[in-house]
Amino acid sequence: MRFTNSYKEKLKKIVIDKNLTYYIDTMGCSMSENDSSKYAGILESIGFKREENEEKANLILFNTCCIRENAENTLFGRFGTVKKYKMNNDNVYIVVVGCMTQQKHIIEKIKKSYRFVDITLGTGAMNSFPSKLYDLLKEKKKNIEFVEVTNEIEEEVPIKYDSKYKASVSIIYGCNNFCSYCIVPYVRGRERSRRPKDILNDVKKLAKEGYKEIMLLGQNVNSYGNDFKDTNYSFPNLLQDIEKIDGIEIIRFMSPHPKDFSDELIDVIKSSKKIARQIHLPLQSGSSKILKEMNRKHTKEDYLKIVNKLKNADENISISTDIIVGFPGETEEDFLDTLDVVKKVKFDQIYMFIYSKRVGTRAEKMEDNTPEEEKVRRLERIKEIYEKYLPENNKKMIGKTYKVLVEGVSKNNDKVLTGRTSQNKVVIFDGEKSNIGKIVNVEILSEHLWYLKGKIV
Repeated sequence: MRFTNSYKEKLKKIVIDKNLTYYIDTMGCSMSENDSSKYAGILESIGFKREENEEKANLILFNTCCIRENAENTLFGRFGTVKKYKMNNDNVYIVVVGCMTQQKHIIEKIKKSYRFVDITLGTGAMNSFPSKLYDLLKEKKKNIEFVEVTNEIEEEVPIKYDSKYKASVSIIYGCNNFCSYCIVPYVRGRERSRRPKDILNDVKKLAKEGYKEIMLLGQNVNSYGNDFKDTNYSFPNLLQDIEKIDGIEIIRFMSPHPKDFSDELIDVIKSSKKIARQIHLPLQSGSSKILKEMNRKHTKEDYLKIVNKLKNADENISISTDIIVGFPGETEEDFLDTLDVVKKVKFDQIYMFIYSKRVGTRAEKMEDNTPEEEKVRRLERIKEIYEKYLPENNKKMIGKTYKVLVEGVSKNNDKVLTGRTSQNKVVIFDGEKSNIGKIVNVEILSEHLWYLKGKIV
């Protein structure tokens, strides 16, 4: 389905006449950030101007996440602040979009307790955003309704990226895995892959605009193409075709699923000159018993085998991961299996979380008898082991030279430049600001746990 905006000119007149501004608060994953870029693109295409201070914005859009329980608390807490803005200004509008609004109990709570919200939109509903916005701005008509997730893919949505050099491109929506702890298949729908032509056209356009780095996104990127009925086109095929596009220098992707990590994909990564040497491979647990309860469809041994294949393919590959601590039924023995994987893999980055019960998932009904304080202790034990190996990983990079996309000046020191190595390691170095947006060769001089220091060579 192609994105259409028959309201564009009518909206533009209203927006420009009122000199309206917008502010977007994104709560969630890279997919949510990509969606926010699209909402920004839609709003700017009809005349809205971006406002960095939410207190001064006319339209405040919350792009929500529902992966963890505290996301709901964060949203409802934020409502208390923006309500004050709205009560003091007739030209303030509150819009809530994303995964959280794809849950009926959230919509009902907004209707009952937060009546100042003007529009809610679930996932995959950007096509209806202009019409709802027109009704709101022209007729003061609110729209707070639950709409079932659709399997439509909206193409050619205007998009506005924060960076001029790095961009994300969604390649597959939804998820078929139904991990027992995860709400994503219920709020994002079943897997549906974008057509190769649409993805490649997007990447070619970005290359012409000067973008150097592309992040391919999906809940499970390496199941891309499995839903095609008329062609045998897979994720490795897509990577090979993007590799051929002039101007794109760095290709990243997230998140792949271990169960779909094929030898063909590893071979493509090995032979590629553009695919980043950082692979995000979600583990969740190192216990095969817990992985089975999670419905992850892989074992501890399967995971370690993939990691070994990747490191044998290229010793420079770094691995990042996700780990859930305190899943229902997790024993000390199960946890020690997770620690064992952390010690063997020596991850370069771990996103670690205490298990959070989500309404509507299978795990919601599982008995959870691990005390909260024990879950916190386990999280700290993972953090301790993880940080123990970081200097070892970093020191291996000293003396080596890496291609780095110069992203800008350092946030902590505007006298130095910053970028990331292929392994996604932050590196700072001296250099002229004219290098921003360029690929430069940087020799690593020293390591400092969370970043590296280098020099342009």
